[in-house]
Amino acid sequence: MTPFSVRTKGKRYSYPSGKISARPADSGFWAFGSKSAIRSDHLTPHLDYLKSALALPRDDLRTLAKAQGAKLALWCYWDNETGDRLPDVPDGIRRMMERMGGTVEIDEYR
Repeated sequence: MTPFSVRTKGKRYSYPSGKISARPADSGFWAFGSKSAIRSDHLTPHLDYLKSALALPRDDLRTLAKAQGAKLALWCYWDNETGDRLPDVPDGIRRMMERMGGTVEIDEYR
């Protein structure tokens, strides 16, 4: 699986425009998305896709993340221009992430 964005803490990185950052990254991350594979305004199909693509749950992920000093999180960018849609994260996804030591974060845009 190839991430669409990677940053390494302490190293300069490329913006989507191709421009190189003036300063090194404050933190590292690895990003993989569902937008190109899933066509839905509902959150559940996107989360199910990520769960499958990342082969989750993984019993070793909590230990691997801790050994690297990393945090595990699924970040969901929720486009809600009208402000009338609530993102629904299934309980099973939340429980799975908690068991692996991670969280589900919603970043809502209006």
